[in-house]
Amino acid sequence: MRIGVLVVAYNAATTLVQTLRRIPPSLMDRLEEVFVFDDHSTDDTYLRACEHLAKEPMPKVKVFRNERNLRYGGNQKRGYRYAIERGLDCVVLLHGDGQYAPEAMERLLEPIERGEAEAVMGSRMMAGGHPLRGGMPLYKFVGNKVLTFLENRLLGTRLSEFHSGYRVYACHALKEVPFERCSNEWHFDTDIIIQLLARGFRLVERPIPTYYGNEICYVNGISYAYHCLESVVTYRLHRWGVRRVAKFDVGR
Repeated sequence: MRIGVLVVAYNAATTLVQTLRRIPPSLMDRLEEVFVFDDHSTDDTYLRACEHLAKEPMPKVKVFRNERNLRYGGNQKRGYRYAIERGLDCVVLLHGDGQYAPEAMERLLEPIERGEAEAVMGSRMMAGGHPLRGGMPLYKFVGNKVLTFLENRLLGTRLSEFHSGYRVYACHALKEVPFERCSNEWHFDTDIIIQLLARGFRLVERPIPTYYGNEICYVNGISYAYHCLESVVTYRLHRWGVRRVAKFDVGR
């Protein structure tokens, strides 16, 4: 299986290189490519990464800088297009700020490699995740739980967490959903979950450790929650035939 890792980075000058170093060597040997997309950072994320690769070559790592800021969702879209164009079988979404453990990547890949799922989500809320012990603020923990509960009720799902940014997607599944129509903002992650579920693809979760350090959070929590719920509600309206929503027109 040709495995790619998409590293989305924005103002990650102090964390990106260390995040790349944490990918286990045994896994790095199996990877086809690690592609970093710096989303037009205002710091020197791109330069530091290039300088590091010049001093300490990592042959499978490529670093790109977006000509303009595409936002979180837009940056993912560019990365998934790249993975599909490269003919990869699956792509891992990893954040360049080190919040998600590269050491857990093999655990997330297993269901894809065994043909048991088309999408895998790392969950901090499953047994072993220890979100509060890992530094997740209490208000984020409560908000995550409440929002996930509402989304599960509206979608008829039983996920432990909707809001992890650590995921693996089979590229053939990405090709069959209109992910380009998803939001360019933070709720892209919710939009694409809905698309994959609506298309009938299998989605499973695996526990991942929780780590909150000194990374800067650019997410407005209230706006994010509102837009996540808006996506779920508009999807239900689309399914009921009340309102057509193009991004949820997945051909089923």
